[in-house]
Amino acid sequence: MAASVVVGYDGSAGSQAALDTAMELASRFGDRLLIVFGAGPPGGVGDEARAHRAAIEERGEQVTSEAVERARGGGAEVELVISHDRPVEALRSVAAERDARFIVVGSRGERPLKRALTGSVPHKLLESSDVPVVVVRG
Repeated sequence: MAASVVVGYDGSAGSQAALDTAMELASRFGDRLLIVFGAGPPGGVGDEARAHRAAIEERGEQVTSEAVERARGGGAEVELVISHDRPVEALRSVAAERDARFIVVGSRGERPLKRALTGSVPHKLLESSDVPVVVVRG
């Protein structure tokens, strides 16, 4: 199986910048590009959580379709992965399962205090990923 470049995508400006970088890296190394959307809702179980997850997954399919088209237009071999996990877990597990060379994510440029209180996807990945993480400022 060929190596891959995993990119987290949610339609934000940061994820769009990350997609550009991930496309460049995948092209440079001849890797497959995996566009990942983590649809796991925060907390909760039961019917309400399932409904929330379904809505998030539907939104994920909408926002990632443009990313897939853009990447294919750039000549990349692309696959979309919509995961039931939260974003950090989704990116880490896809990277581990699919021989990722890099995980690429966008940064919203959060202030340090907010990032410390809420935790950001890039920060959590930098602390916990076994795969190199590339953070792109949006």
